[in-house]
Amino acid sequence: MKKNFVSNSSESIRMFKSGFLESLSKVSFYVPLIVYVPVILYLCWKALFELNMGILSFAGYLLLGLFVWTFTEYVLHRYVFHFYPKSEWGKKIHFIFHGVHHDYPNDAKRLVMPPSASIPLALGFYFLFKYLLPAGTNDAFFIGFIGGYLVYDMTHYALHHANFKSGFWKKLKQHHMLHHYSDSTKGYGVSSDIWDKILGSNFLKKKDV
Repeated sequence: MKKNFVSNSSESIRMFKSGFLESLSKVSFYVPLIVYVPVILYLCWKALFELNMGILSFAGYLLLGLFVWTFTEYVLHRYVFHFYPKSEWGKKIHFIFHGVHHDYPNDAKRLVMPPSASIPLALGFYFLFKYLLPAGTNDAFFIGFIGGYLVYDMTHYALHHANFKSGFWKKLKQHHMLHHYSDSTKGYGVSSDIWDKILGSNFLKKKDV
């Protein structure tokens, strides 16, 4: 398998001539928390006190949203972020969205999704689920979905910059580092490897000699 360029530097390449656009492409890891934790708290209040949703129903739809996020994370990473267009224009778009991260995986400012991209996506998903789900259930569902996204973003940052002692986290970090440094056509799960196992994109274990 052909090895792509991978920089070990904590720096990155400039992507835009415009300073404003360049600033939108970089974000500190805690920014998604500042943006979405208040949204989650508001949706909790709305679902439980404004819509008077039962606690069991609330918990059920929250867990369903979290489950759907895990699959969405996998699908986005595998089929959107790792879609390689043939046109020069398409290649530039791919590099902006995900290619730069694979070329410069240690750039701390390009590890979580900037609000300039995540907010339009979140709004799109919110109204899609509102259309698909029974009336009055979307807020609880979206809490789980957007909460799963926050876990994904924080996990992704930690996998690149934290030193773990726990076996679980060490295994998850190894899974993601293999995706970066060994074979980018496998290991698409970031916060979990469950869908890689189910859908056959997990790394094969070396047989004991």
